[in-house]
Amino acid sequence: MMRRLLPAPLLSCVLAACWLALTRSVDAAQVLLALIFALALPAMFAPLRPSRARVAHLPTLLLLMARVAGDVVSSNLAVLRSLLLQRRRPPRSAFVLVPLELRDPSALAALALITAIVPGTVWCELARDCSALLLHVWDLPEGGEAALIAQYKTRYERPLQRIFESRPKEDTP
Repeated sequence: MMRRLLPAPLLSCVLAACWLALTRSVDAAQVLLALIFALALPAMFAPLRPSRARVAHLPTLLLLMARVAGDVVSSNLAVLRSLLLQRRRPPRSAFVLVPLELRDPSALAALALITAIVPGTVWCELARDCSALLLHVWDLPEGGEAALIAQYKTRYERPLQRIFESRPKEDTP
């Protein structure tokens, strides 16, 4: 009962505080409006909130975070090198369709975030059934699409499966 009435207590407190700060008033009418909004809005939008993600394998999460940090640095350097040496060898940009095994919404969101922060890759489109994503790559690696897909799945998708979907993968760190 209490959870249905107050689905996000912290959000309710923040909404009420923001309302009072924006109106610069703490008179009775403003406090009443702040309470109405603070109680009504989280209850109205509770069905839109994603389910809580559960991290199943913390060591894999820490390894993935370190890997992404390293990839951000190395990708920045690779894109810079590609821009500086563009006259010698122009980058081989490509759209690559990557088949996905991930289905967990939180894991897909994490994969989208990783893709967005690693320079040289852009998440373009996700299939309606989440079976594939269209990825734009600044400079396709030497092995072509197959090498990129294998690397993407090994470096990002499989660890996320282990973290969010609790299914052990054979070659995941």
